Amino acid sequence: MYLHLGQNEIVPQRRIIGIFNLDKCSYEKRTRDYLAAAEREGVVLDASGDLPRSFVVCTHPYHEQIVYLSSLSPAALQKRAESGALE
Repeated sequence: MYLHLGQNEIVPQRRIIGIFNLDKCSYEKRTRDYLAAAEREGVVLDASGDLPRSFVVCTHPYHEQIVYLSSLSPAALQKRAESGALE
């Protein structure tokens, strides 16, 4: 099963570690530090094309983790995952 994150980015659901609300999580220092470190390592991919509303942390074959920024809300991503639209 796959999850469409926006901007032609599709990831296998088995690789998803978590889906997070960017607005709520960005207040926490640990989250800001995590995202800053991921940006420095070059493992942040912008699938939003606009203002991101969520970020999705995934495993990756060549990196420990990869972070996708999405313009979709976490609720919309969860709904897409549960519907299995891209099985």
